[in-house]
Amino acid sequence: MLSRVGRAPVAERHPMVAVGSNASLAQLRRKFLGRSEPPVIPMTWADVDGIAPGVSAHVNRSGYVPAAPVESPGRTSRLFVLWPDQAELDALDATEPNYRRRLMPVRRYPVTLDSGTRLPPCSVYVGGHGCLVDGEGRPRGLTDQSTLIRALLMESMELRRVCGATPESFVERVRDPAVRDAVRRLFRAEGRVAAQPGLLGLPVP
Repeated sequence: MLSRVGRAPVAERHPMVAVGSNASLAQLRRKFLGRSEPPVIPMTWADVDGIAPGVSAHVNRSGYVPAAPVESPGRTSRLFVLWPDQAELDALDATEPNYRRRLMPVRRYPVTLDSGTRLPPCSVYVGGHGCLVDGEGRPRGLTDQSTLIRALLMESMELRRVCGATPESFVERVRDPAVRDAVRRLFRAEGRVAAQPGLLGLPVP
């Protein structure tokens, strides 16, 4: 069902699969703060085949390790689809410097509403830094921030040296841009990052 009713007709909207914080109404309100007219973006649940919520190989300005879609053949994920109009979509693009918006071909990544309706190609924000992987090279699944950061710290003595031994110290220290850059480089140096050429190579809307 729609969480909010939009002003623009569906034909003028652009379905976009939300992986991570864009599925949060609070996050969307923050992103659109300062606009003369608050946006009204419909949101619907959908089953999305072929991708799953993973973890981007970077740290954001708020001190958290954000989500990113990862390829997951044979898996179906329950995700929100946003329905922004063009102006709202342009505004969202401006808030996603670490991501690239790509179009998901329906044969490869079908998106199905609860009604059984198969959507036309949806867009998705693909991580520009690759995704974090576990010790066996598999993309990490998205968890809550405390669990994720604690696991990353436990696995790396160098990361603990740079960011401290707790999730709280990590969040505090990576608010420094230089520390964020150091963490991103460390992820790569320690072999914790996998590229996502299949997703980055999808069509540009």
